[in-house]
Amino acid sequence: MSVAEPTFSVSTLPSRSLAWAARGWFAIALAGQWLFAVYILLALVQPLALGDGDAVNRTGLITGHVAGDGVGNGVLLAHVLAAALLSLGGLLQLLPWLRRHWPAWHRWAGRGFMVLSLAGAGSGLFLVWVRGSRLGDASAMAVTLNGVLIVVAAAMAWRLARQRRFAGHRRWAIRALLLVSGVWTMRLGFMAWFILNQGPRGNTPRMDGWFDIAWSFGCYLLPLAVAELYFRAERAGPAVRRAVAAVLASGALLTALGVFGAWRMMWGPHL
Repeated sequence: MSVAEPTFSVSTLPSRSLAWAARGWFAIALAGQWLFAVYILLALVQPLALGDGDAVNRTGLITGHVAGDGVGNGVLLAHVLAAALLSLGGLLQLLPWLRRHWPAWHRWAGRGFMVLSLAGAGSGLFLVWVRGSRLGDASAMAVTLNGVLIVVAAAMAWRLARQRRFAGHRRWAIRALLLVSGVWTMRLGFMAWFILNQGPRGNTPRMDGWFDIAWSFGCYLLPLAVAELYFRAERAGPAVRRAVAAVLASGALLTALGVFGAWRMMWGPHL
């Protein structure tokens, strides 16, 4: 049944529920990523560009502005600027009407997304392994795996787009977006966890508690797993579509809780 038809039947319910669950998550995620971008631009990018190290360090970065470290501060600025731009524009690439009505914009924005993804991954690995901006080996390995997977996903999305294999390109572009959003998802997950548990549980100041380690990897591996479920549900029967719609709806609610907690406890206080 075409979505333009005015009729509604029970047989369309699984497809509609899957679509609306995905749209719900998208709307919540878009709002959350834009709030994250506002925080990055005002609390990190602006003071780094102006040389206000004290303002940067008050945000609680593991290694923020370091006096005399021009290279490290420059890489940090490049990293957070890339994160802000990716948060502002990344999800917009998924809007079908933009792809249909502004194909040239979609192509150039996609190229920019890929370049910024690689820049963000490379600068992140530099900060962790060269500058030493890490709390423990487990979290460092999680960041490293995330960075490697970003490179793989971005390269695959680019390759498939050049080959005009757009179905495969869409899947790899979504994977790249979820991987790039790992730092954002990590913060949301911790905030939702703290709210649900009324405090830390399995967390330590050095992020080596059982939940810290699990979520350091899970913040991007779990979204990838949900995306794979969604890709399969698009071609599956009604029962699978309903089940995956329920998973997406639950994820949307947890995302909303995480955005609320992150804004109240992590981002808003520094603006």
